[in-house]
Amino acid sequence: MAFVVKVPLHSRYSACRPHNNLLNPFSELKVGKSVGTRLNLRAPCGRRFTVAVASNQVHSVDVAPAVEPKNVGIPIMVNGCTGKMGRAVLEAAMAAGLNPVPVALGGPEDAGKILDFGGKQIEVHGPTDRESILSSTFKDYPDLIVVDYTVPTAVNGNAELYCKVGVPFVLGTTGGDRELLYKTVDDSKVYAVISPQMGKQVVAFLAAMEIMADQFPGAFSGYNLQVMESHQAGKLDISGTAKSVISCFQKLGASFELDKVQLIRDPELQMDMVGVPEEHLAGHAFHMYHLTSPDGTVSFEFQHNVCGRSIYAEGTVDAILFLAKKVKSNADKRIYNMIDVLREGSMR
Repeated sequence: MAFVVKVPLHSRYSACRPHNNLLNPFSELKVGKSVGTRLNLRAPCGRRFTVAVASNQVHSVDVAPAVEPKNVGIPIMVNGCTGKMGRAVLEAAMAAGLNPVPVALGGPEDAGKILDFGGKQIEVHGPTDRESILSSTFKDYPDLIVVDYTVPTAVNGNAELYCKVGVPFVLGTTGGDRELLYKTVDDSKVYAVISPQMGKQVVAFLAAMEIMADQFPGAFSGYNLQVMESHQAGKLDISGTAKSVISCFQKLGASFELDKVQLIRDPELQMDMVGVPEEHLAGHAFHMYHLTSPDGTVSFEFQHNVCGRSIYAEGTVDAILFLAKKVKSNADKRIYNMIDVLREGSMR
């Protein structure tokens, strides 16, 4: 029986509001009224995108008008395009003028689904025929770049497939055996950008932290570090970004154990205490780091808040453009990360 699934695409012009500074209330984590005030930013009417699943009916959703696309035309296959991050990447890629091919790979639960993004239909294939589909698509589109936003358990198997076929890929999926992942790619000599953090501004912040830690080790010796992070309720573990920042502070001399990170996952606390806009409870990343001197007279605060997924989608597009250049120039280096993308100035 035919059925229809409505898949909304998120606008980068989502309503946002000022966020509370969580760095002061570390000593007393009390829930009180948010000092943030809501700002309603109405996005202008724009194009309509439709998504249909094995049906002759479609649902339409409004998205904000995109910037006039450049005619880049790089063919991309977005695996995991039925998920929120995959859809965000497709939207950003199409706005940048990239060319999604008409097929994608997904899990068994997504096999047979047909998505329609702005008039471009994409058929999702399951695990049973994924190698033949990828091989034939790569033959039809020799400049193909694969983008992977699937699930952690699929990371190593997908990487093995991409390397076997020989197709360049951008991997934003977290998890898996990372040591095996890099070995697989290195042995195959396939071009790849691998980064669990695709938000280029966040990556720049991490790079700055690493530089500070390397050049000024011990600068915060004796300081007390407190860390609080808020993510959607489904994320139960500490984020990789927080772990990287904490590692830098440890090199700088601050004493801290990962089990001391305060994980905020309750939606009420996220809105009332953290200041997360209600519309972004299902997708946000608020990180706060607070350093206090041994005598309590000096404090430093670091904070980065992300609402939605557009920052990661835009970074992924930058990674695609960067990798396409490396493939075209037959660069000696084959495995890259987002810091490589930033260092080359590959930011739009």
